Amino acid sequence: MNLSNLKPAEGSVKHSKRIGRGAGSGKGGTATRGNKGAKARSGYHQKVGFEGGQMPLYRRVPKFGFKNMNRVEYVGINIDMLNTLAEAKNITDFTLEVFKQNGLIGAKGRIKILGRGELNKTINVAAHAFSATAKSAIEAKGGVATIIETVKKVEE
Repeated sequence: MNLSNLKPAEGSVKHSKRIGRGAGSGKGGTATRGNKGAKARSGYHQKVGFEGGQMPLYRRVPKFGFKNMNRVEYVGINIDMLNTLAEAKNITDFTLEVFKQNGLIGAKGRIKILGRGELNKTINVAAHAFSATAKSAIEAKGGVATIIETVKKVEE
């Protein structure tokens, strides 16, 4: 075997049909598009969700409720998770960077510390929000619960 006789595996390369290249090709004339109509024309594009004139699914299904576009989503992190991280990786100061490095939040995630579990170590936590039980549990062990202020964009 050498570079001059390399070939792709049998059946792995499929050549596309050459459509609309004259009557002699066998794929000329209507070029496999059938006769007339919008689908036979060049530049045809069907609208997303179009079901051939039938009432589309997005209009058949009833809609209800309210979706607040200004809602602020928080990632909930419980005290037991902080405790396991503190013991396993010997972390005492939890900041946004620490949460990102350990895969608990994404690039723009907001954190709320929740009160499930027990805390065995003294830790300092900086987060966007705290539940009352979480804040009291952190402060009971001698730690500090710091709220991170987020800068809101002001339109002028």
